[in-house]
Parts: sequence; C-alpha cells; structure tokens
Amino acid sequence: MSVTVEAVSGKATRREWIGLLILSIACLIYSMDLSVLFLAMPAIVADLDPSATQLLWINDIYGFMVAGFLVTMGTLGDRIGRRKVLLIGAFFFGAASVFAAFANTASMLIVARALLGIAGATIAPSTLSLVVNLFRDESERNRAISIWGTAFALGGLIGPLIGGLLLQYFHWGSVFLINVPIMAGLLASAPFLLPEYKDENAGRLDLLSVALSLLTVLPIVYGFKKMAAEGFELMQLVPILFGLAVGTVFVRRQKVLEHPMIDLALFRIPAFTASLMVNLAGVFFIFGLFLFQNLFLQLVIGLTPLKAALWSIPSSLVFTVMSFQAWRVTNRLGPVRTVLLGLVVNALGTGLMAIAAWNESLIGVLGASMVMGLGFVPVILTTTGLIVGTAPPERAGSASAISETSAEFGGALGVAVLGSLGTLFYRFGMQDADLTGLSATDQTSVTSALGTALEVARNTGNEAAPWIEVAKASYASGFALCCALATVTLLLLAAVAARVYERTDLDESRIGGH
Repeated sequence: MSVTVEAVSGKATRREWIGLLILSIACLIYSMDLSVLFLAMPAIVADLDPSATQLLWINDIYGFMVAGFLVTMGTLGDRIGRRKVLLIGAFFFGAASVFAAFANTASMLIVARALLGIAGATIAPSTLSLVVNLFRDESERNRAISIWGTAFALGGLIGPLIGGLLLQYFHWGSVFLINVPIMAGLLASAPFLLPEYKDENAGRLDLLSVALSLLTVLPIVYGFKKMAAEGFELMQLVPILFGLAVGTVFVRRQKVLEHPMIDLALFRIPAFTASLMVNLAGVFFIFGLFLFQNLFLQLVIGLTPLKAALWSIPSSLVFTVMSFQAWRVTNRLGPVRTVLLGLVVNALGTGLMAIAAWNESLIGVLGASMVMGLGFVPVILTTTGLIVGTAPPERAGSASAISETSAEFGGALGVAVLGSLGTLFYRFGMQDADLTGLSATDQTSVTSALGTALEVARNTGNEAAPWIEVAKASYASGFALCCALATVTLLLLAAVAARVYERTDLDESRIGGH
C-alpha cells in the first residue's frame, strides 16, 4: 500500500485543527440538508404546485441518494484520493444547490435534490476518513471524532431554525443558496489544510459492483420508508426482498474480485463487526423511539408542534453537548468500556421512558430522553471510531462508508419496525373500545392509528368521547412496550458485545492507531 501523504505523527498542530473545522462545517451543511426543507415545503407547494407523489420525492430523494451512494463514494476515495473525492463532491454540491434554488418546476427540484444527495454522499465517508488521517494520537482522534459528530447533531438541530429564519425574509431557494459560500470556502481551503490519502494498489472501481450496491441499498431503504409512512403491507416486502437478493449477488461478486468494492475481510475483524452491530442497533432504537416521542408529545399530551419542539430543546442540548464532550469519556474509560457502559445507560434511559410513557408523563419522557442521550452519543461516536480505526488505513474510506450506510439502515429500520409494532399494540388496545355511534368507516379510522382517531373526533364533535382516552392510553402503552423491548435488547447487546470485545486480540491502547 502506498500513501500519497506525509505521515502525521505525534500531536496535531493548528493546521490539523483548522482542517477539522473545515471538515466539520462541511458535515454540518450535509446534515442540515436532510431537514432544512421541512419549513420550506408550504412555500414550495405554493410556488411549484407539485403533485402528492412529487412532494414525497422532493422530501425523500436526497436521503435515498445519500444512502445509495455512500459505499461507492467511500470506496472511490480509497482509490483516487479522499481529499479529491471530497472536493469534487463539494463542487457539485454547490452547483446542485444553485440548481435547486432556481428550480421552476417540481421535476427540476427533484432532480436537483437527487444530485445534492449524490454529492452529499461524498462528504460523510471522506471527512471521517480524513479525520483519521489528520489525528494519529488516540486522545486527539477521539476528540476530533466527537467534534465531527457534533457537526452532524448541530446540522439536524439548526437546519429547521436556519430554514425558518431565511424563509422569513427571502425566497425558499435561499435555504439552498446558503450552501454555496460554505462549499466555496471548502474548495479554497482544503488543498492547503487537508492531506491527500489513497491506496495506490487498490485497482479500478468495479462498475458492476457499483450498480449492484445501488440496487441493494435503494430498494431496501425505500421499502422500509414506505412501511414507516403507510404502515405494514405485504407489498412493501417486495422491494426489500429484491434488495436482499441483489445484495447476495453483490457479496458473491466481492468474494471473487481481485480488488473488491468492499473488503469482506473487514467483517472478520471482531471489533469491527461488533462495533458495526452496536452502531446499527443504537441508531435503530434512537430513531424509532424519538418518532414515538414526538407523536406522544403532540397526540397524547396535546402540545402544539411549536410547544413540542420547545419542550424537546433540553434533550437536544444534551445530545449536542455530549457529542462535543464524548471524547473525554472515551479517553478516560477506553473505547470498549465506553461502549459497554453507554449501552447500559442507554438501556436505563429506555427503561425510564417505558415507565414514563405508560404513565403518560411529559416530564418523565423528556427526562428519560436526556438519559438516553448520555448513553447513546458516546456509544455511537466511539463505535464509529472503532469501525474506522480497526480497519487497515487503505480501507478507511470504505469502512467509513459502511459505518454511515449502517446508520442509514438503522434509522430506516427503527422507524419502520418500531412504528409497525406500535401500530400493532395500538390496535390491540382498541379492541375493547366502545365505538357506538360511529360509522363503520370512522370505526376503522379510529382503530387504525391515534392520529386518525383524533381527526375523526374533531370532525364528528366527539372530542370528549370515552374512546379518546382509550386511544391515547393504547398509543402510550405501545410506546412503553417498544421502550421495554429496547431496554432488553440493549442489555443483551451489551452482553454479546462484551464477549466479542473480550475475544479480540486488539490492545485498547492501540485501537484506531494504525
């Protein structure tokens, strides 16, 4: 393996820390674009008049393209250079942002968002692998990954806020134009601040593997997103099964290629596989349960969307502050102990949330989410460091992409699976509800989901009907049972991970230091 960058050894200098700042800002913009459209949608609808299908694709196509191209872009970075891929992605991200800002039809905006997603897929794996290149000292690398993770957390938090501020004074296209000066700054500074790194012996990128990877990831993510949005239906398994079948072909092809797109030998590294498993499970439960929490605050407690957002600020701050400070925990306890303790704390949080949801307690649910943040953030950031750190240096880009793709899958799975379970529990709880006086159509709506039940109550003037309280209690019970399931699973996962880490021959003092 040949490296095209001078080895960075010892403590990082000001140059490396400024380079980290540039990478973190790029991550923040990438993360913001996942949520910045939420508040802009009414203005876009009024201006472009999209159909219902077009509206869904405007919202979803960015995330789909990011998920589909992560592995390709991470592997490409290992082959042609991680800085080069980042700069190419930054250029096209800025160009696609201009295209999106001035789109005058819904179809143009969908295409622009798709291009943004493809360009955005270069950012996460390239920035994470470059962080590993910049910081060779384990303590500093842990801190750098925490800052990198903070950028992602802040992006999701401030995306809607910045979007709302811009929409107050400017055209909806301004939420895209804000990306342009940031990407221009990255293009101007990165060649001087960031090292280049690639594997000279990686071979050419196998285009058939690229196609197979897209046909694996996109249908699976699409199927689970449809399941989350519409509830479970057998037809939604078709794209998921198709993606799994193509994935089998993809894996078999990687086994026979001299230069595979994904080195399957990575999965034979115990710490890599265990960390990936923990990372996916952590994201699975946090996404699924926070979807429950947001709906619980509005539908069960009765808060407006604005009040629900305000009440959620303390837990959001815990997540953001912990992202910035998680490196201290990792450096003090070591990566393995941090992961195991974090899983236990996360399980404690989900257990407290189960009790609070069962009792329909606003303060209890929000307090439990803060405890979850204390455990979840160090686990995710530390396992991310382990995933990249235990891989060979020439595979860091590919390992970063696998980590990010795992998180995408975990989020989609969590929302879909836990959402479906919650719906099942809700319908079971509504079996004995007295719905006398409602039409057959309204009864079906009431027993299908709490949101539609409340809508029926408003439309029929039955907002004080006894079955409203039954519906709310059924939703809260489903929320509580999913939290209890998370608690048991996280504790079992901690036990399994402890055994796997125990068997690994990695020295904790060298994890992540190639």
